[in-house]
Amino acid sequence: MKGGKKQLQKLETRVRELEGELEAEQRMGVDAIKGVRKYERRVKELSYQAEEDKKNVFRLQDLVNKLQLKVKAYKHQAEEAEEQANTHLTKCRKVQHELEEASERADLAESQVNKIRAKSRDMGSMVCLKLYLYRKFCLVMPQYS
Repeated sequence: MKGGKKQLQKLETRVRELEGELEAEQRMGVDAIKGVRKYERRVKELSYQAEEDKKNVFRLQDLVNKLQLKVKAYKHQAEEAEEQANTHLTKCRKVQHELEEASERADLAESQVNKIRAKSRDMGSMVCLKLYLYRKFCLVMPQYS
């Protein structure tokens, strides 16, 4: 029986070893399941984040499109304002030129008026002188009156 006891002890030892291996395998299985669940959660989180990023990209693209339309409208307004400014500047230059011409004509007319006045004064004084001389002459020589 000695041999049977030894063999029984060997078998019991073997059973304990196998039980230890089984426990270790079960722990590894539990750890593996925990790891799988952890990665599944991570995959869900990343999928959710990817969906959110996709939505944000669409929102941002929509915003970019709207802003591009605004930029285009502002650019058009700026071009129209520039055209209008150029038109006003051209009109202003034309009016300035016309004003300068009118001023030159006014100066010329004033100069002519002054010349005519001077001549008129000279003529008036000549007439007065002639009248004066005529009267004097007539007084001195009444036969010519």
